Amino acid sequence: MRPFNAFRRQPSADAPAAPDHFSVRGRTVLITGAALGMGLLHAHRAAQDGAATVVLWDRSSEGLDAAVAELEAAHPATAFRTDTVDLAVLEEITRTAEAVLAELGAPDLLINNAGVVTGAYFWEHDPARDIHTTLAVNAEAPMQVTRAFLPALLERGTAARLVTIASAAGLLSNPRMSVYAASKWAAVGWSDSLRLELEQAGHRQVKVLTVCPSYISTGMFAGATGPALTPIMEPAYVVDRIWKALVPAPAFLMLPSSVRLSAFLKGLLPPRVFDVVVGRGLGVYSSMSAFTGRQGSPRA
Repeated sequence: MRPFNAFRRQPSADAPAAPDHFSVRGRTVLITGAALGMGLLHAHRAAQDGAATVVLWDRSSEGLDAAVAELEAAHPATAFRTDTVDLAVLEEITRTAEAVLAELGAPDLLINNAGVVTGAYFWEHDPARDIHTTLAVNAEAPMQVTRAFLPALLERGTAARLVTIASAAGLLSNPRMSVYAASKWAAVGWSDSLRLELEQAGHRQVKVLTVCPSYISTGMFAGATGPALTPIMEPAYVVDRIWKALVPAPAFLMLPSSVRLSAFLKGLLPPRVFDVVVGRGLGVYSSMSAFTGRQGSPRA
């Protein structure tokens, strides 16, 4: 854990806000997978928007050191806390979350950004390294991280946002990413169910945003090709769209718009027709054929 110069917010800053109003100014943001890629961009955006403290979680201590040096140089008014956490290990999540709660309280904005992918046929996946880790990081970790902070967040009663970076693969099947798709289907189902639970229980000040993007040029999906009508997106564009969606926080953010169209067609067309029209015709099913991934570390 890196020392930082944050201060605890005074009670007056916790006055209840209207459910549809939200700002990170003067508040706390926590981002998983924050050492590089979109996670680091989210940290920059949080600081630019006036966050008092940004908490960065990642499994790479070296990556966190480099990230926080960059962030501190660019945003001297924001305090940055870094925690080295392996999200595949529940005990590490629990222990680190307890430390954050004791120091800062629950984050006002939680971005479940970390992810891992293996681009291979299912029978080529290693049971531990690929299957277990993918499900642990992509599906279970967002649940466990959110569960660690949510009770305190609900007790506080202030406006908050819970963002889970799922994937278009959580809506559509695709060859060479069966385990990844399974983990993201789980993330989508959990995240949207949590949205409904919060609304049903009357906690409308806490809104849930489930993000389902297609391929993003972060390096995580290096070698993948964008299907027809679905260009590979720049990380800065995706981050900007996510931040603009924090108010009023729709249930889903699907990027680009062709993802929503494909999901609609999947529900409309018989499976074999969908396979021909979208899977093969638009090139979705061949998009992972040349996948190489980020060399050295597949995590986002």
